[in-house]
Amino acid sequence: MKNKNVLVAYFSRTGENYNVGKISKGNTHIIAEMIAEETGGKLFQIEPVNPYPDEYNACVDIAKTEKENKSRPVIKGDIAVEKYDVIYIGYPNWWGDMPMPVYTFIEKHDWQGKTVIPFCTHEGSGLSDTENKIKKACDGATVLNGLAIRGTTAQKSQEQARKTTKGWLANHSR
Repeated sequence: MKNKNVLVAYFSRTGENYNVGKISKGNTHIIAEMIAEETGGKLFQIEPVNPYPDEYNACVDIAKTEKENKSRPVIKGDIAVEKYDVIYIGYPNWWGDMPMPVYTFIEKHDWQGKTVIPFCTHEGSGLSDTENKIKKACDGATVLNGLAIRGTTAQKSQEQARKTTKGWLANHSR
């Protein structure tokens, strides 16, 4: 990955989160910063225009409805992924899928010839089938194996998260 133009695009949520309580920096945001620091990549946060509620159950209700309806929530801003060689895409795993704002972001761009590397935070489901969903959504991209880190590790064991992330990144730079 040396001498490549790297983007780290991610969706992350603050507020009340499953298994970690009320947080001011999202689990995926923490991992995205680690990846950007190690790769020299530019960070871009995927944010819906209408933020999810801070309260966990209220967020779950909205997010489940969006998933069932295959919604594409409007997002704030954008970045030209076409200018980058390697794009890391990060998200929390919500019911075996990416949050719908991530699809909004992906569907805005041409992925032809790009290298896409997924990473997610979760509380037991790992990447689920999200790597395959990214392969379908990022048509024309080469999608490499992703990283899955528990949100509790991202929040409460950051040195372990950093070590895991560095090891995973080392496998992609060979």
